Amino acid sequence: MTKPTGTSLDAHLDAEVARDPTLADTAATIRALAAAAIDVSETCGRGALAGDMGAQGEHNSDGDVQKALDVIAHKRFMQALEQAPVAEVASEEAEDVVVLDPGAPLAVAIDPLDGSSNIAVGMVVGTIFGIRPKVVAENDPNASFKTPGTTQTAAGFVVYGPATTFVLTLGNGTRIFTLERSEGVFRLTHDALQVVPSANEYAINASNARHWDGPIKAFIEDCQRGTEGPRDRDFNMRWTAALVADAQRVLIRGGVFLYPGDSRKGYGQGRLRLLYETAPMAFLMEQAGAAATDGRTRVLDLVAAKIHERSPLVFGSAEEVATVATYYDGRQPAAGRSPLFGQRGLIRS
Repeated sequence: MTKPTGTSLDAHLDAEVARDPTLADTAATIRALAAAAIDVSETCGRGALAGDMGAQGEHNSDGDVQKALDVIAHKRFMQALEQAPVAEVASEEAEDVVVLDPGAPLAVAIDPLDGSSNIAVGMVVGTIFGIRPKVVAENDPNASFKTPGTTQTAAGFVVYGPATTFVLTLGNGTRIFTLERSEGVFRLTHDALQVVPSANEYAINASNARHWDGPIKAFIEDCQRGTEGPRDRDFNMRWTAALVADAQRVLIRGGVFLYPGDSRKGYGQGRLRLLYETAPMAFLMEQAGAAATDGRTRVLDLVAAKIHERSPLVFGSAEEVATVATYYDGRQPAAGRSPLFGQRGLIRS
């Protein structure tokens, strides 16, 4: 990571367009998203003073109960995208693709508010987005979103925490911009991020352990065994219940994040959505020298059949992601035969 320059997000976008003029529409869309993010940040920053942001309302596209802040964020980002060169939007909070300007060149996939379970307790939440070219196909209104993640022209996420950060790639590295609140401007604080190839941290929701498949159980147990196990070093576990926070930590200090599919009904492909969660994260990670797979396959090569399709996700330090793959393809002798998770162990699988 090079020394931060304090360059504004606007100046960075100007430089990216000068480098590649085809990014002009993408840059305009990012400016709109950044403006909306500042507004949402202000609401988040007021906490309970802004009202009961965790109040439950209708159900979203995935059947989850919407919180008040979910609705506010969705509305604000949609208003912003209406002023950008965006033809279509696939949002977690909308059942179908929303058509904005049919003649515009871009399509945006967005999770307006990641980490909704954190709202009521004032913990970290965020926004995730991916931008890709609009695709016109007869009799398929969702064609723009049925292309691999490699077609994305930009991806990013916002973290609404102690500081508000805007993490971004336009295919030329991954950078973090931090909101200078007194100016209402995002300024570059982490330039040319490079994720370390290996680190001693992993993030996973351990409450689901009994539902994991053999390879994931074996991988996590081997991490837990530390210096006494085959990994031959001690690990720490982290989990924030907000994908954006775990991703920002991985970008800055490495490690691996896992949200696998499991045996519960409806969880066979995990709970994260390919278009507006896993594909944008994969683009950001790869541009920072990290890796992102579904355990076996590169996420950016996956193609969604529907806009709310789910995908397992493993991302982070390249060596750690590659190690997870060895458990899936059988190159780890202990995979599926872990004493801790085995049928006759302390914990039955």
